[in-house]
Amino acid sequence: MRGTVVWLTPQQGGRVSGPPEPDYDYDYTATAFLPPRTAEDGQAGIALRRFAPGAWRTPAEGILVPAKGNRAQQVIPGCMVVITEGVRPVGLLTVEEVHALAADGTPVITPAEEPPISLSTTPQPGEPPYRHSTAAARWTSKHASDEVPPQPAEV
Repeated sequence: MRGTVVWLTPQQGGRVSGPPEPDYDYDYTATAFLPPRTAEDGQAGIALRRFAPGAWRTPAEGILVPAKGNRAQQVIPGCMVVITEGVRPVGLLTVEEVHALAADGTPVITPAEEPPISLSTTPQPGEPPYRHSTAAARWTSKHASDEVPPQPAEV
C-alpha cells in the first residue's frame, strides 16, 4: 500500500524520540490496526519504507500483515491505519493506493470493476429524494400546483 503517514508528537502520545529515522538497510516495523478495530482485537504487523526520515508528515509505502487468527480487513484507498508500538498509537497512515501480494510476495493484479452507470436523475423506488437546504424547503412545502393532475404530453 502507499499513502501518507503523520507521526503523533510526544504531547499527543506518540514516540518520545520523534518520527523514526530508517536508513537504506532496514524498514520501520511496528504493529497497527484498522478502525473500528483496536490494538487489542485487530492488531497486524506493518513495515514502512520510502518515507522521509525525521519528517512528521511524509509519503510512505508499506506492507500490512494480519496477525494469525485475525481475518483480513478490507484495506481500501481512503482508509486509516493506526500505527502502534505495542498498543500505543504513534502514527496515522492514510491509504491512497492498495496493491495485494500473493503468498510468495508477487503482486496480485486484479482488473478494476467499473460501477454500473446510471443516467437517471429520478430517485429509485424506496430511495429518499436528495435534500439540500433549499431543496428540503421545496419538498416539504405545499403549493397549489402540487394538486394539479399531470397533463397529457402533446405529440
